[in-house]
Amino acid sequence: MHDTFRHGGDIYGYSQPVLDFSANLNPMGFPAGIPQAILDSLAQGEHYPDPFCRQLIQALSHHEQVSPEWIVCGNGAADLIYRFVWAIKPKQALLLAPCFSEYEQALKTVGARSVHYALEADQHFSLTEQILTALTPDLDCFVLCNPNNPTGLLIEPELLRAILEASAEAGILVILDECFLDLTDRPEPYSGKSLLEQFPNLFLLKAFTKTYAMAGLRLGYGICSDLALLQAVQSCGQPWPVSSIAQAAGIRALQDSNYLPKSRRLIHTEREFLKEQLCSRNLLLWDSQANFLFFQAWPNLEQELRSHGIMIRSCHNYPGLDPTYYRIAVRPRTENQKLIQAMKQIGGNHASNSP
Repeated sequence: MHDTFRHGGDIYGYSQPVLDFSANLNPMGFPAGIPQAILDSLAQGEHYPDPFCRQLIQALSHHEQVSPEWIVCGNGAADLIYRFVWAIKPKQALLLAPCFSEYEQALKTVGARSVHYALEADQHFSLTEQILTALTPDLDCFVLCNPNNPTGLLIEPELLRAILEASAEAGILVILDECFLDLTDRPEPYSGKSLLEQFPNLFLLKAFTKTYAMAGLRLGYGICSDLALLQAVQSCGQPWPVSSIAQAAGIRALQDSNYLPKSRRLIHTEREFLKEQLCSRNLLLWDSQANFLFFQAWPNLEQELRSHGIMIRSCHNYPGLDPTYYRIAVRPRTENQKLIQAMKQIGGNHASNSP
């Protein structure tokens, strides 16, 4: 059963503490006020949580500058992916390859057929306007991740608009996963948020998981201007999808106005440090703009690093990738240095084994 887990972050199978580069969380850790917010929320623990997340949605509405009616909250972004799929029950969906595996897993639960659009290595795994030819009326939905996971590459704003226009014309609903976008250097120009009113076929997906390093608390949200679709998504989950603890933590996280600017500066600095170090090891590296890096090395690197107490994400189970591809989170400098030092100890620069 455990072998079916397809993601990073499973630190619980280790007898000793590990450095986790396999989960792409904000390296700042969660905002300083979160522990106290959690403790304060325990006083309400005997009551059911607010099923409609009223206070949290008001805080999100202010933070995102969108109508509160456009927001639905869930038990992490993964919960909302499944609820969206259950709400629309698509027969056929378009996915990029490679991309986050949970999209396809959710589609399988309703018997949907997944069509993979291959991002090519010789085009640097970039999404180009060629994708527009794949947006045909036989599709019910198209799932995009911006920046893409695992490559960390952003979709150009002009291309995103063209995709939404072509999708609307073909009657295709678009899930745009922006769970990592707030951790890029300049998220605003690349977000689909300004397009929500014009394109009610757009469902924007975001999460506190990555942005505020709250993976264990499970809190995500969707934004869409189609109120009927939002109601359907809301109805496809349990009555109390978000705990009182997670709601309180989310409200407190949004109050820290300095947290995200500090996070972006830290991530930019450490991402560039890791890029420089990996390139100096003669590894093939893609120009990620996210809080993680995608690179190609030798096939056994993941297992070798485990012996040093370090977890990274092998990308062998992403469609279109093989065991030489890896993803690592951007972590604080002391952890990043330990990763690089371990890679040096494993076998020099591995120049003869590099792709």
